[in-house]
Amino acid sequence: AKVNGRNKEVETAECEKLYRGEKEEIKKKKKKKKEKGNEVKGGNYMLDQSYYQKTDEIIEHYGRKAASLIPIMQDIQAEYRYLPGELLTYVAKEIGVKEAKAYSVATFYENFSFEPKGKYVIKVCDGTACHVRKSMPVKEALMKELGLSNKKHTTDDMLFTVETVSCLGACGLAPTLTVNDEVHPKMTPEKAIELLNELRGESVWV
Repeated sequence: AKVNGRNKEVETAECEKLYRGEKEEIKKKKKKKKEKGNEVKGGNYMLDQSYYQKTDEIIEHYGRKAASLIPIMQDIQAEYRYLPGELLTYVAKEIGVKEAKAYSVATFYENFSFEPKGKYVIKVCDGTACHVRKSMPVKEALMKELGLSNKKHTTDDMLFTVETVSCLGACGLAPTLTVNDEVHPKMTPEKAIELLNELRGESVWV
């Protein structure tokens, strides 16, 4: 009984340590994203006119008011798989929101990205439950297979993007990952590679 109790104490301490680590990682990600947002904001990029035409349609759908900011950003990201900084600046002007406020909102929410993403966005959970059940070997297998790294998250053909998230809300199915928000439970490195091959096959026929 004492041994089991000791093991439980060690497991609890390990989980608490991982939880603290997750909170620090989230802070680092938000800081990095905010810095990236400032880079985009200060850059000088050109988008095709069709981007602005589509954005106008989205703005008209939700209305030119400050309350429409988040749903407009969500629809733009759904359309292009990322949130172009130029369009965010344009939206802010069109709906009467300060540009700084728009960027503040975009950098606060983890779901918004200023970088283009692949057709298939794979999110590997590294929350406490998934981490303990070895989610990182799953991510490492994906990264190796796709030729990605900590600095490169999207394949050159824009087919795959691999990300790490703090929790997917499916702890009972750990380790889990999602592909475009579709949950895949109890993953292993081998299952992850099989999934990639299935997705590659789908892309050939689409």
